[in-house]
Amino acid sequence: MLTYNELKEKARDFLAATSLTVEEFQLLLPFFIVAYRKIYPSDQTLAGALRQRQAGGGAKGRLESFEDRLLFILVYQKTHPLQTMHGLQFGMSQSSANHWIHHWLPVLQQALADSGHQPERDGSKLADHPLATEVAPNLVIDGTERRRERPQDNQAQKQHYSGKRRAHTDKNIMLVNENTTKVAYLGPTTPGKTHDKKMADNEQIRYPDNATLDKDSGFQAYEPENTITAQTKKKPKGKELSLGDKLFNQAFASLRIVVEHAISGVKRCRIVKDVLRLTKAGISDLVMEIACGLHNLRVSCRKQIETVDLLSFLSDA
Repeated sequence: MLTYNELKEKARDFLAATSLTVEEFQLLLPFFIVAYRKIYPSDQTLAGALRQRQAGGGAKGRLESFEDRLLFILVYQKTHPLQTMHGLQFGMSQSSANHWIHHWLPVLQQALADSGHQPERDGSKLADHPLATEVAPNLVIDGTERRRERPQDNQAQKQHYSGKRRAHTDKNIMLVNENTTKVAYLGPTTPGKTHDKKMADNEQIRYPDNATLDKDSGFQAYEPENTITAQTKKKPKGKELSLGDKLFNQAFASLRIVVEHAISGVKRCRIVKDVLRLTKAGISDLVMEIACGLHNLRVSCRKQIETVDLLSFLSDA
């Protein structure tokens, strides 16, 4: 049976299983405990009714300590195994593993929110969110798709089918802070067929004043208020780009790579990289938010990447 006390002695295995170091795990643990007591108060049953007997009676579960409970849900989020195999790792049946997965995911979500690592989900509040304004409001926008099981409903199949991926997908808009590489905003989960610009328009994002916004061709003509937008120069038909435009595109690519690295960091959690097998309503959005929060936690605890100043890059060239 996999336990925290055994795995914490194997640093490389711990990192591979959870995506966190032992130190990062310990930073998250107090928030996890508080979140659990907030969501599941000790004087209430799981159904929300007042307890008739004192908490703690009855048979003891496999996950007695909060360390093992947090380990259980982090391993599932990171590795996304079959629930049968996940149950075997922690000494329980598949049905019990399924129950505890749905039991602990909201707690992990709340813990990341309380610790300040959850990205903003309401576009109208982004302008005041610390993750967007940290260091400076230099943002990069992009859309990311995640494969999902094919819906049984014919109309839902059409909405979720992405011609770009040639698969049924869920899609989100992400805004990444160039200076910190943290995910500042995660848009609602939408069907994969939806175009990037349409999603951004529908979410009505309010940006910080004088924010810079780097975008790709998927956001052509997306010009939100109070922002300075930038996009690569397109080669004119039958002509070549000027030297200045080529240098601009080169510098711009160095900035845009930040969002690709952030998406890659989010998708270290294989639950948002592999085909999602959970079908409960809202679960796709939940696991994506958790993956972004874990990415932000890792970034805040580790060395930041160097930022590229576009103006100084061009002047040096």
